[in-house]
Amino acid sequence: MTLEHLWAGWRTAYVSAAGAEGPQDEGCVFCRILASGEPDDVTKVVWRSPGGDVVAMLNAYPYTSGHLMVMPVRHAASLDDLDAGEAAEVWATVQSAVRSLQAAYSPDGINLGANLGRAAGAGIPGHVHVHVLPRWTGDTNFMTTVAGVRVMPESLDESWSKVTAAWSPPASGGGGG
Repeated sequence: MTLEHLWAGWRTAYVSAAGAEGPQDEGCVFCRILASGEPDDVTKVVWRSPGGDVVAMLNAYPYTSGHLMVMPVRHAASLDDLDAGEAAEVWATVQSAVRSLQAAYSPDGINLGANLGRAAGAGIPGHVHVHVLPRWTGDTNFMTTVAGVRVMPESLDESWSKVTAAWSPPASGGGGG
């Protein structure tokens, strides 16, 4: 079977409108969480950089137990919006997240990913973040395919405690300010 193309130039206007980011009236959920003043065990923030520029936090809707997101605290929509220090600190924190998940879970592998834009799968497209999640051979099953659900073997509270206890901060601080 070969892939064929159907030209539909009239759809450009539709696709462009569908991809438009609506107004930010209710604000960014990550910014609200980080500015809430709530304790880290409530917000599920696992680590904050010493300079306060970068955080690692659990995903509230995890793909697997221990699913982390690493992000700048400053609202930045894309990688290009990060200054050199923030970018270095984000990456150093991603490395720490990998080490920490390996220590906490002994997974068979780690997925890293950044969904840049709604069309790429970003649920929160306005605040750039990197997903870091442990994976095990056979960790997907029929439930995702048949029922559209995931079976999580531990609560977010348990994941937070486990990852926080295993957290290994970046060796150099990442270069942020």
